[in-house]
Parts: sequence; structure tokens; C-alpha cells
Amino acid sequence: MKRISVLGSCGSIGIQALDVIRLHPEKFQAVALASGTNVALLEKQVVEFGPTLVSCSTAEACQELKNRLKHYPKPVEIVHSREGLELAATLDAVDLVVGGLPGSIGLRPAFLSIAAGKDLALATKEVLVMAGRLFMDSVQESQSRLLPVDSEQSAIFQCLQGNKNNPIKKIHLTASGGPFRTKTIEEIGQMTRDDTLRHPRWKMGPKVTVDSATLMNKGLEVIEAKWLFDVEASQIEVLIHPESIVHSMVEFEDGSIMAQLGATDMRIPISYALAYPERILSGAQAVSFPQIGSLNFEPPDTEKFPLLKAAYQSLDDELNCAPVILNAADEVAVGLFLEGAIPITGIVPIVMNALNNITPVRLENLDDIEAFHKDVTQIVQESSARTFP
Repeated sequence: MKRISVLGSCGSIGIQALDVIRLHPEKFQAVALASGTNVALLEKQVVEFGPTLVSCSTAEACQELKNRLKHYPKPVEIVHSREGLELAATLDAVDLVVGGLPGSIGLRPAFLSIAAGKDLALATKEVLVMAGRLFMDSVQESQSRLLPVDSEQSAIFQCLQGNKNNPIKKIHLTASGGPFRTKTIEEIGQMTRDDTLRHPRWKMGPKVTVDSATLMNKGLEVIEAKWLFDVEASQIEVLIHPESIVHSMVEFEDGSIMAQLGATDMRIPISYALAYPERILSGAQAVSFPQIGSLNFEPPDTEKFPLLKAAYQSLDDELNCAPVILNAADEVAVGLFLEGAIPITGIVPIVMNALNNITPVRLENLDDIEAFHKDVTQIVQESSARTFP
């Protein structure tokens, strides 16, 4: 029985991880859940899965959950805030942590889970974007296994099974192209929040879906792949693949290309990470190739989607702080867009302004990274308030 802590249990990744756990009660037990303020859903998860520890993001949500569960018959510790989240990431009873928290909030819990010797099924891109070298060094120093959950990184990971001693010539990182793939720049400027969140292939959280629309999501995955698989940025090629059946490919020196294919269902990479190296029932439907008919690939348009190019360029920074600026600025910009404060076309100038004007600094450790990210966030927020009052 593998004991699991789900960080972000009420988010897209967390809900689907619990779907897989539900399918295999003989293999998995959810012993810890951490989420935000969706108390109603968290209450249902507690009643169904019976964790011994639950963490909410605020004291208010924590108290409300306690009130809702006052007649719950099983012992459960209910905690909150950063301390509660970190406890869920390091609990002695946990074997594997699902890192499904969106954004920079997932950074420190990922480090702590690795340091505590937990295997980590990582879906939070920002961990490797903000602290790639430092995090991979921590993984190497620990006894933990890092298991990628992102569909693209999981695909690469799967293609490398049995090929660990064969050098990677190139990684072909696929992208659906998002909801604006066929739109002109002028048409994109007219897109609403609802248009942006209507992804043609994947069901994801709002932040990831907006990043997919701008191709920032793919830029973050380029940075992720560099650190996860120890390759240069020049070895990573992004391919637009609108069917989203080929989740990524690895090319080797002999000209062979290995690809991982499957339905657009995150339960496939989640189940692989939870059960690794075993393959288990995920709940996803099989792909019907006759029904699909054909698979198409095209290069990305970096003139229309400049944030992808910016992500590549951020890797040229020897101080490794440009990706932190990129990530912080994007978090602020996407947040403003989702709030209705800026149009979709406001995201790119906010991010580019931050990259071009914030002075890089040397980041030596996790405290440095978190402090710099906080500073950049504040600078971008203040600058954006002046630009978009």
C-alpha cells in the first residue's frame, strides 16, 4: 500500500490524482490532503478518502472545515497556511507526494518533500522554472525519486525508459497550440476570458489554460525539460500538434525517434507517476486511430506568441534569475487578466517589460529565489497598476 499526500487536492491535478487513487484502493491510500479555500469539496474528499491530515490555505477555511467535520467519526488533524502545507509535504506516514499546486506556492513544499525522502510526482512547472539547477541537485543528493506528471515531461520520461545510457539528440516537445492557434494577432486581441479558457483539447486549471493560449505554458516546459533531462535549450524543439495525441518525442543518435501517445487525459501520466514503474488502469479511454485519421505537426509562430521565444532566451542568463522574472511577471499578468483588469494582449507587454527592465541578481539558495520572486512580483504589480489603472 502506497501512502500518498496530495498537494492541491481541489485543483485539476489533485482531483484527477484522487480519481486514480479511487480506482485502486488496494494500492493507494490518501493520507494527507492540502488545498486552498474550497471547503465544500475538501469536506467531501475527507469523508471519502479518510486522510489523517488536511491543510487549508487560510485560518478561516480551516475553521470552517473543522465546523463541517465536527461529527466526522475518524481522527483527522486540520491545519492551515504555509506551515500546514509544509506538514502535508513531509508527513512521516507519506511515501509519495503529488505536487499539484499551481504557481510558485508549490516551490518550497517540493524541496521539503524531497529533503524528507519522499518520492515526488511533480506537476508544478514553477519548481523547475524558478529553481531548476538547485532542485535537481537536491534530488541527486536525496534518496527520493522525481516522477514528472506534466503530460509532455511524462512522455519524455517514458521514452527514456530502457534508454538511460543512450544520449539524447533532440527532444520534440509537442503543444496543442491552444485556443488561438488559428487566430490572427488582430483576432486574438478581441478574445475574451471565456474564449481564452475554452481550450480545444485539455481540461486544465485557469492559470495553465491561459498560459497555453499564449504558449507561455510551452515556454515553461522548455525550461522544465532542460533541467529534468539535462539537455541544452538548443536540443529542445517545440512542435505544434493540434490533435494532442503524441505527447512528446525523443530523438536518439541513430535517428530513431521514440514517442509516447495517448488520449488527452491527465489521468494517464498521473497513474504512471503514482504506480511507477508499473502501468495500471487510469480510467482514460483508449485512442482510436481510425477515428483520428491523421496527425499533424507544424512549427510554432513566435511572432504571434513571443513568450515562447522569451522563455528560450531566459535560459541564456548565467545567473539563472531570468526564468524567475519570467515566471513572476507571468503570474501577475495572468492574474490580472483572469480578474478582468487587462485584456489578453496585456500579458505579453507586462512580461517583456519585466524581463527587459528588472536587474538580474545572483540567486544562491531557495531563500534567495523566494525573496527575489516576491520582489519581482511587487515590482510588476506596481508597474502594471500604473500601466493599466
